[in-house]
Amino acid sequence: MAQEQEPVTEKKQRYKEKEKMKADSLREEKKKSFGNKRRIFPIWLRLIVILSLMVILFAAGTMVGYGVLGGKESKDVFKKETWTHIVDLVKKEQ
Repeated sequence: MAQEQEPVTEKKQRYKEKEKMKADSLREEKKKSFGNKRRIFPIWLRLIVILSLMVILFAAGTMVGYGVLGGKESKDVFKKETWTHIVDLVKKEQ
């Protein structure tokens, strides 16, 4: 009986060693791929670009909405009087 159990434990041990070798090789591969790489487009620059695009697209959208859909002059959307009028209309409905 002792001889029957011995091959099973040897198989388990070999299996564990293979798994450990696979894990070690994967770990080394990850270190190589993510090692000392620098980002081409840093995260802080991505945030600045996204925020500036949001501002630009908001301005373009309000100009199109006010000029084309509203039938008014597109550049008038940036005047303070326009926004106070819009705020007054919104508050009047409440």
